[in-house]
Amino acid sequence: MKSSKIVLSILLPVLVYAYTGQAQNKYTGTKLCATCHKSGKGGTAFVVWEKSGHAKAFEALKSDAAKKIAKEKGLSKPPHESPECLKCHVTGGGSAKNVEATFKMEDGVGCEACHGAASAYKMLHSKGDVAKSKEAGLMEGDKTGKECMVCHNEGSPTFKGFDFKVMWAKIEHTLPPKK
Repeated sequence: MKSSKIVLSILLPVLVYAYTGQAQNKYTGTKLCATCHKSGKGGTAFVVWEKSGHAKAFEALKSDAAKKIAKEKGLSKPPHESPECLKCHVTGGGSAKNVEATFKMEDGVGCEACHGAASAYKMLHSKGDVAKSKEAGLMEGDKTGKECMVCHNEGSPTFKGFDFKVMWAKIEHTLPPKK
């Protein structure tokens, strides 16, 4: 009985650290992803993102149309400062405290919105260790559209329906085949 308490007193903090360590990954921003995913063996996911509406999501909040919507909704701040807007227009919801200096809200909805905050897996991932990267928090991304619907839904004032297959075709980015 005493030995099980000792084991538990050692094991429990380790498990808590392992769990919270992954949960506390920090957002690093898209610039880091661009290093490898602009061309070459890392594929062109960054180029696809850069041309997408996700990359322009934060800037869209500075438009006259967004300002008009914010006024109609009675928001107390401009849309690019309003939590109600930032929750979907910025990776981490615009209020994440777990960010590195390289993270910029201006990047809009970046890679980490689908693939998870990268601080713990960025180096593992850059070395090609997919299994360890996943253990450290890398997510493959939702291929069902369920995660997309967190923002692309009737709660959005500009929602016009969401067809995952059509939308995915606009942002699809696969890695090049392994040789």
